[in-house]
Amino acid sequence: MKAIRVAEYGDLNSLSYDEVPIPELQENEVLIDIEIAGVNFIDIYMRNGLYANSQTYAQSLPMTLGMEGAGVIKALGKGVRNLNLGDRVAYCTELGSYAECAKVAAWKIIPVPEDIPLDIATALMLQGSTAHYLSHSLFPIGPRHRCLIHAASGGVGQLLVQLAKARGAKVFALVGSQEKADLAKVNGADYTILYKKENFAELVLELTKGEGVHVVYDSIGKMTIADSLRATKKRGTCVNYGAASGPVEAISPLALAEAGSVFFTRPHLADYISTREERLMRSSDLFEFYRKGKLRVNIDRILPLIKTTEAHQIMEAGETKGKLLLKNRQASSA
Repeated sequence: MKAIRVAEYGDLNSLSYDEVPIPELQENEVLIDIEIAGVNFIDIYMRNGLYANSQTYAQSLPMTLGMEGAGVIKALGKGVRNLNLGDRVAYCTELGSYAECAKVAAWKIIPVPEDIPLDIATALMLQGSTAHYLSHSLFPIGPRHRCLIHAASGGVGQLLVQLAKARGAKVFALVGSQEKADLAKVNGADYTILYKKENFAELVLELTKGEGVHVVYDSIGKMTIADSLRATKKRGTCVNYGAASGPVEAISPLALAEAGSVFFTRPHLADYISTREERLMRSSDLFEFYRKGKLRVNIDRILPLIKTTEAHQIMEAGETKGKLLLKNRQASSA
């Protein structure tokens, strides 16, 4: 089968389009014919070595990239229950989706209803689950809350804006262009801020009469975290869940105190979908939001697997306006 592999950590040149054996199933694993794979920043962190020492997302070289996908079940390992050959399924947080086939732990598999297209299901796995846990679990947003969302026109950002608005929050959307600001407005953002033209911390403080927001969702990292803390209200929460501009190396506890006794966290999605029940809960919520028209899922573009290098280049350049997907094979049931 064809797969996108990394033999050494590095830049775009480390990606290779290889012929590899179909994975052999172990007990309680499922083999999936992957039709759609999602492209996420975690794939870039895997490729460039940022997560090389991660225990949460353990890996070893050489490896097949890709942390989410959707398709149909091709084979079942010993001990698998309640899943059948030919089932439409999706999953996330298991390496190997940048390939024509992938083996996945059965407990991570999410059945995909017939009325949910596989590209939508894929988009709602990793990025959808991220937006869900950020808004429903890490900081359960309510009607009296104000939130600042970085990269509000990206894959997670668009979903997070909509989920925050659905829960009654006032949303400040941080974007890089007027086109992206217009997109954030369509998704319900109350205020849009062009970070290249305006100091977002100062503007947020001005708009909130010096109070700041109850929660900041910062996926950018190194370049923005200081101002994210400034924009957070006293005893508010600053969430750094990504590193698009580079990782945040350290934050002084005293700096958090001086920022207004702010709570700071750097979460992993895996800790918020650590059981099958939690995965099913989040995916069920997201599918229902989509089904009822309460959640728009914007597919930016779908590229063939062989163009994965181009996909990573687009994502690293910040050019996405929604979900970026790979087409691994011709659809058999979607």
